[in-house]
Amino acid sequence: MDAFYASVEQRDDPSLKGRPLVVGGQPDRRGVVAAASYEARAFGVRSAMSMAAAVRLCPTLVIVRPDVARYKAASDAVFRLFREVTPLVEPLSLDEAYLDVTENNWGEPLATPVARRLKARILEETGLTASAGVAPNKFLAKIASGWKKPDGLTVISPDRVEPFLQKLPVDALWGVGPVTAKKLRSRGIERLVDVRAVDLDDLRDAVGNLADWLLQLAKGIDDRPVVPNRTRRSSGSERTYAEDIVDAERVRSEVERMAQAAAEWLDERQMTARTVTLKVRYSDFTTVTRSHSALATCDRSAIVIRALELLQKTDAGARPVRLLGVSVHNFGDGPQGATVHTGQLPFTFDD
Repeated sequence: MDAFYASVEQRDDPSLKGRPLVVGGQPDRRGVVAAASYEARAFGVRSAMSMAAAVRLCPTLVIVRPDVARYKAASDAVFRLFREVTPLVEPLSLDEAYLDVTENNWGEPLATPVARRLKARILEETGLTASAGVAPNKFLAKIASGWKKPDGLTVISPDRVEPFLQKLPVDALWGVGPVTAKKLRSRGIERLVDVRAVDLDDLRDAVGNLADWLLQLAKGIDDRPVVPNRTRRSSGSERTYAEDIVDAERVRSEVERMAQAAAEWLDERQMTARTVTLKVRYSDFTTVTRSHSALATCDRSAIVIRALELLQKTDAGARPVRLLGVSVHNFGDGPQGATVHTGQLPFTFDD
């Protein structure tokens, strides 16, 4: 979907159409941009940017608080349309998914007509635009879907795979962020296809365990199937505070509350977890995580105690704290299982 949360806001309030708009928190409360309209992006405003920085870039910016229920309703409508085409829908988020349309309910022999028809249906049913990428595998389809946004359609037929790969910079590869891209470029690897020419040991020295995977992608190879259901690997919450927390007791109280919430989530699903993780971001934006693994449990007291023990391994309280988070990982099987549709997960937002 194109600028999903912002587009929903503009659809539902015609006065916002054509205006630079962001969804997120207020700049005076350390708000963060959750989504930016294309009008706002023209000023350099991007998701995950601090709202204060966004306002400096665009003083006329319209800021709208998130309305999770409306975004979820729009997402549900879009995913219903996806599943009318094929049961092979793998959600990536509320507004993005892979579809395998090799065989589809519309009887279309080619994927491109499916994409065109589906884009038209989405616009007709929801009033929102979507961009689609059509390709032989997930890696290429993902890149293609963002190639001509908004309202784009990019098709990479098998005979166009190699010419398309030749155009891509090395940071188009999954797993290659700014730090890894810098390492690769220091070794003369500027384009994705340059990865092919590097000695595998040198590549492993640069990117470690990613080397073999990156080499496959650089050749355009991605054999992963579209998987309709995904196993959720973690659950938790985090919060960025409007003002730094300097009181150690309040830090402790916040961590305890988050740990209890994580335990309740496990208990409701009759699941257990082996690992508890604490995340702390200090006022200077330094971020640390501490984890502890033991016997799987959903016991509230046990999870709280482990989270508080992890807290003692940080400087929280001695140093001002901007953000706290607690999560549980490494789930054990329970009667209800741990499989969820990631496209149905709730979106949460804190200032």
